[in-house]
Amino acid sequence: MKLSVISMTGVLAVILFASCGSPSAGKSGVGRWVSYSGDKDVEKRVDSVLALMTLEEKIGQMTQFSANWSITGPVMSDDFKPYLEKGLVGSIFNATSVEGIRKMQEVAVEKTRLGIPILFGQDVIHGYKTIFPIPLAEACSWDLEMMRRTAEIAAIEAASDGINWTFAPMVDIARDARWGRVMEGAGEDPYLGSRIAEARVIGFQGGADGKALGELHTLLATGKHLAAYGAAESGRDYNPAELSEHTLRNIYLPPYKAAIDAGVGTMMASFNEINGVPATADKWLMTDILRGEWDFTGFVVSDYTGINELVPHGVAEDEKQAAELAVNAGIDMDMTGATFIKYLSQSVREGKVSEEVINNAARRILEIKFLLGLFDNPYRYLDEERAKQNTMTPEFMETARKAVTSSVVLLKNDNRLLPITKESGKTVALIGPLMNDSINLNGEWAGLGDRNKSVPILKGLMEKYRDTSVKLLFAEGSSITGTTPGKIAEAVSVARRADLVIAAMGEDFNWSGEAAVRTDIRLPEPQRELLKALKATGKPLVLISLSGRPLDLSWEDENMDAILQAWFPGTQAGHGIADVIAGDYNPSGKLVMSFPRNVGQIPIYYNQKNTGRPVDLSNESTDYKSNYLDTSITPLYPFGYGLSYTTFSISNVSADKSSIRTTGDKMVVTAHVQNTGDIDGELVVQVYVRDLVGSVTRPVKELKGFQKTALKAGETKQVNFELKSEDLAFYGTDGKKKTEAGDFVLWVAQSSADNSNRIRFSANTPDNAR
Repeated sequence: MKLSVISMTGVLAVILFASCGSPSAGKSGVGRWVSYSGDKDVEKRVDSVLALMTLEEKIGQMTQFSANWSITGPVMSDDFKPYLEKGLVGSIFNATSVEGIRKMQEVAVEKTRLGIPILFGQDVIHGYKTIFPIPLAEACSWDLEMMRRTAEIAAIEAASDGINWTFAPMVDIARDARWGRVMEGAGEDPYLGSRIAEARVIGFQGGADGKALGELHTLLATGKHLAAYGAAESGRDYNPAELSEHTLRNIYLPPYKAAIDAGVGTMMASFNEINGVPATADKWLMTDILRGEWDFTGFVVSDYTGINELVPHGVAEDEKQAAELAVNAGIDMDMTGATFIKYLSQSVREGKVSEEVINNAARRILEIKFLLGLFDNPYRYLDEERAKQNTMTPEFMETARKAVTSSVVLLKNDNRLLPITKESGKTVALIGPLMNDSINLNGEWAGLGDRNKSVPILKGLMEKYRDTSVKLLFAEGSSITGTTPGKIAEAVSVARRADLVIAAMGEDFNWSGEAAVRTDIRLPEPQRELLKALKATGKPLVLISLSGRPLDLSWEDENMDAILQAWFPGTQAGHGIADVIAGDYNPSGKLVMSFPRNVGQIPIYYNQKNTGRPVDLSNESTDYKSNYLDTSITPLYPFGYGLSYTTFSISNVSADKSSIRTTGDKMVVTAHVQNTGDIDGELVVQVYVRDLVGSVTRPVKELKGFQKTALKAGETKQVNFELKSEDLAFYGTDGKKKTEAGDFVLWVAQSSADNSNRIRFSANTPDNAR
């Protein structure tokens, strides 16, 4: 008997739907998803399938295996083919290509008792074959529409290759640059992180609230990693996070909630423990908050072997108990660990797991498969011709190039060394291990992108300045981790023949990503040795920094004339960076993670709390204050910082009222923004607020709004921001979120360190409003 439409007779379909009873109240979350899909019969269809399934088959739907065509964690030793042939596989991870996926789907649909189709997942993080800048870089654009579009393109390419499900976006707040996975997220701020989470979910799933989910160009998205994975101690992957509920709710949880509000279909549990409970076994997180408070109706997947790891965590004595803890906490699918399929049938018989828990988990997974159209046509995503037409198209390449230019952050530009216009007639020495490199440019989590097809910076600059008055010279000077006196001498010789030097330096792409933690986040010593030799020539020196994390660039900041933070820019790296260097695009990127002066400042972030002995930044050497003996407490480059080839000013900040009610009210803030330079440009105008007195201590600043505004040279525009009373709300000691009455300061600023252009206002309870 087959359930998929391809093999199901019309008589059987009638029997199935006629035999459906109405599900009990609260049994399923399908109601929300039905409104997305427009299919009012999904709930009945799901129940009709469940009625025919054995307990083991239901647990099979809760099981994901890896094809191991690429590996992101420990390899599961069991051969999953026997499970596949028995219809005991719900999802397969790391299977790629139309041909390969079709073979596996055929087994599930044509050769098993019920013919339930498989969901195919893949890490499509910042592109599938067209690789965009790493997510941390894209976040520095502060361009939500661009990030939505790059996620949409990634979905188009992956879905055209047969993929249904991506394990993105990562929405973890990250304050520790040592942690390698900072490259996969949106930085340190919960407000910006929440807006970016929404944009990426909508991009992957095809519309606000998931309304286009199931169309052939979309992917099922995953919000990850619930929760506080970015808060791991010492920046070490998988390490515990010790957080108060106050910090968890106010800083770390908002982006996950934003992803859910945007309609994300699945959530992933984090590897780490929070306050002594591993997330994979945390019912408070996975059920009480996720489903109870947030009304999440999709399904929850563990991370790679995350359930098995409850044993070394020390909360389960064996993998059977680990499976019981996880499923009872609210985990619906076991990613590659095979614990559910091995042990849950026995656990149900023993009464340690109720069959209702199994039914609900299987139901949520089946709902998604119906909504993706897999029961109507399990092969609907599999079309070789469509895959060819939707891969690395000229339009996708152009978007990738624009994403590079938008993501670059200009950190320093003394004496307007940049841009180097095509008419300048300068001779430029191009130096460094990453100048003629293509392999590292895609960064980690680069899907199926061909690293050999990524455009080196050298190539981009050569094409940019071809047939111009600019002359280019090249010498490598060092590798990423090594050099020789001869290589340095060659680079110095080339530099001396030039008017200025551009050096492309940075990390190996493997130094960021999962399990890629660094305690020394400076450029490697051989690269610093090369930079020192180039500095000694006396030539003006531009550094292009390529990395997956904020680096300690303190020496470089003192000794370079200009610094471009280019991150890992992806397929169109060379062309996009060349556009910026030549001035064809005026850089507008703003940092979303603070850059430390040294690793000893980490974790460092702008929205810190005051202490009872705050530091006077005009005199940090004062004794008995919360300061350092050997460096400033301020970052090298703060959150929201980034220069332009032009200059801007903000003035005339005002609000339409001096106070708002604590509930259901809003105020409109206006400011004048002027391009005070002689080059057209864009400015990310940022709004920060401080709650001066609260029932619990409040951050010194919190981002509450932003606009990216384009201004021609000399032009002035008025910008408007709407600030709602709920934007001022926070979780207090009672665990409830509310806006408290009191006085506030608001800044309209160019970065988090910009303290000009402030106004004061108050929030009042309705009885005391004025």
